Amino acid sequence: MGSMNAQVLERPAVYHANPRALIVTIQGLGPSLSPAESSIANVLLGTRGVSDESLRLAHVAVLADVSEAAVVKFAKRLGFSGFRELRDVLVAYHRLHGVDLHEELSLADDAGTVVRKVFSTAIQALNDTQAIFDMAAFERAAAALGDASTRLLFGVGGSATIARDFEHKLLRIGIASRAHDDPHLMAMSASLLQPADVVVSISHSGATAAVVEASELARERGAAVIAVTNVAESKLARIADALLLSASQGSPITGENAASRIAQLTLLDALFVRVAQRHGGDVLRNLESTMGSVARKRLR
Repeated sequence: MGSMNAQVLERPAVYHANPRALIVTIQGLGPSLSPAESSIANVLLGTRGVSDESLRLAHVAVLADVSEAAVVKFAKRLGFSGFRELRDVLVAYHRLHGVDLHEELSLADDAGTVVRKVFSTAIQALNDTQAIFDMAAFERAAAALGDASTRLLFGVGGSATIARDFEHKLLRIGIASRAHDDPHLMAMSASLLQPADVVVSISHSGATAAVVEASELARERGAAVIAVTNVAESKLARIADALLLSASQGSPITGENAASRIAQLTLLDALFVRVAQRHGGDVLRNLESTMGSVARKRLR
C-alpha cells in the first residue's frame, strides 16, 4: 500500500530545491486539515513580503490563534525538523516568486480579463503540478501499466472524460484498457482482477465514493492502484501504490477541478509516452495501423 508518510519525509529536499513545492503541498492538504491546521495553513499561505525577522513562530501562532506547539507539529507533518526549517523555505519562496499570481474570476470581468485569468490559472496548475512531481511514483506507474495483464481506468463525471481520453491514447499504441464510470461496472470489474493487473483511479478530490470503493476492492484482489488526484492525503491517495498528484486552485465559477483536468490530462500524456517507450518497436507499428484505420473515416 502507498504511504503518504514516507513521501512526506522525502519532501524537505524537494522544498529546498523548489520552494514553490511547499506552497503547492500546503494548498493540496486543505481538505484533510483540522480546523487548527487549516488556520495555520491560511496564515502561512497569506504571508506577503516575509523575512527571517517578521515570520516568527510566536507571530504565526498568534495570527492562527493556536499554540506554538501546534505550529511546530504542522511543520513536522510536512516533513520538516521544526518550524525554523519551514520558515527558511517560505522566505526563500517569497524572495524568488513574490506574491501568488492566482486571481479569482468574477462575473463582472470583461472578455480580455476572463481569457487572461483562465489561461493563467491553467498555466499555474501545470507549473504547480510539475513542482510536486514524484518521479519515482511516475516510474512505478509506467512499469505497472506496461506489464499489466488487465488495465482498468476508473473515473466519474469530469474524471470519466479523462479516463476515456487515456483509454483512447493507450489503444493507439495497441495497449488494451477499459474505462468505467458506472459504479456497478467498476465494482464488478475490480472484483475479477488478479495481482498482475492494474487500475488507474482518477478523482480530483480523492474521495469519490465509487472510485475509492472500487480501488479498495482492486487492492484486496492484489492489483496495483495508480491514483491521479489533487489531494495528497485523500483516501484514494492513501491506498495507492503510485500516487500522481495534480495541483490546481478551484474557482466558484469554473469549478474546483477545471484547471486540474488540464494538469491530469498532461500527467497522463506523460505517462502514456513513458509506457509507449517501454513497448519499443511495437509502438510505431501499432500507431501506423490505428492511424491508418482512422484516416479512412475522414471526408475528402
